[in-house]
Amino acid sequence: MSSQADKDADGGGSGVVRYRREELARAAGVKVRNLRYYQERGLLPAPRREGRIAWYSEDHLTRLRLISDLLGRGYTVNGISELLHAWDAGGGLSQLLGLERAMTRDWVQEEPVTMTLAELRELFGPGATAEHTRRAVELGYVRIDGDRVTHRSRRLLEATLALVRQGVPLTEILDAGDFVQTQAAAVADRFVGLFRRHVIGADGLGALSATQLDHITGAVGALRPVAGEVVTAEFARAMARRMEAEVTELLRREQ
Repeated sequence: MSSQADKDADGGGSGVVRYRREELARAAGVKVRNLRYYQERGLLPAPRREGRIAWYSEDHLTRLRLISDLLGRGYTVNGISELLHAWDAGGGLSQLLGLERAMTRDWVQEEPVTMTLAELRELFGPGATAEHTRRAVELGYVRIDGDRVTHRSRRLLEATLALVRQGVPLTEILDAGDFVQTQAAAVADRFVGLFRRHVIGADGLGALSATQLDHITGAVGALRPVAGEVVTAEFARAMARRMEAEVTELLRREQ
């Protein structure tokens, strides 16, 4: 603790730490001007004043660290303001953060694969070109760092290799991947829309109690496997119908 940090006005017996503005900024790892900005935007409550000295508390430090954490996760200042407002209104920031983690994490559980560019070319053979690599990067399948390339999913890499070995051109596989990504985004939009309307509700997160937020967090956990199972089952049914029709057509041509 900084030597300038002080105890509360009872002479230090309470053990409650208080900070001047510069001390608070240093403890939170932010610039003083950022601290002033957060106060101006209503993200940080006003300090308690004793004469000309403004004193900040441990609550201010905790809140300031949360603001920094949320900014680091990609939240905007306006978004953070909404979250903190919900906390102050009784929604409970810990529940909101838990819901954010439940809603955004653990959907993708893939094993990435890293190799050299030479190893990648060897895997796919002479039919693979620099244009194929560029397209794979564009679609988000691979990331290149110098001479190293990382494919985001071992399962997708192995599926691509299986198709190539069966004679399917890599260009058409990438086209199919583009199509699947578009359709998957549409399905995800539909599921998220249902969840937003019927589980969260029209008023959004700010109007929900801590108990309701805990319920929604549990609902997200239940949605994750259900969504995947529905898509898998429907795709399997569609493939069965389509393959049956294809076989029927092939047999008809042989007659």
